[in-house]
Amino acid sequence: MTDSGSRPTHYFIYYRVRSDATRARAKVRAMQASLATRTGVAGHLMERCGDDATWMEIYESVADPAAFEAALGIEIEAHKLAALIEPGSTRHLERFVECA
Repeated sequence: MTDSGSRPTHYFIYYRVRSDATRARAKVRAMQASLATRTGVAGHLMERCGDDATWMEIYESVADPAAFEAALGIEIEAHKLAALIEPGSTRHLERFVECA
């Protein structure tokens, strides 16, 4: 494993949502807006082609991963996103950096 050094980190978070997609979409977008205000990092919300219950949040070019992850945790809790996740599922967080 290589050290990411000063390369920005990109976050990919995927999960399955319950059936009320309209409510869930509004809550996730509200969380992303609050997170952007707090960190300056705007997120994207996507759904899997052919499977609209599997979503992905993408956050690109995060300069301070520790601060971002702390803020993300606060906003997820504040917006009660755990209630949107399909039972038996979980939020999967992946971190990537550009290849050196």
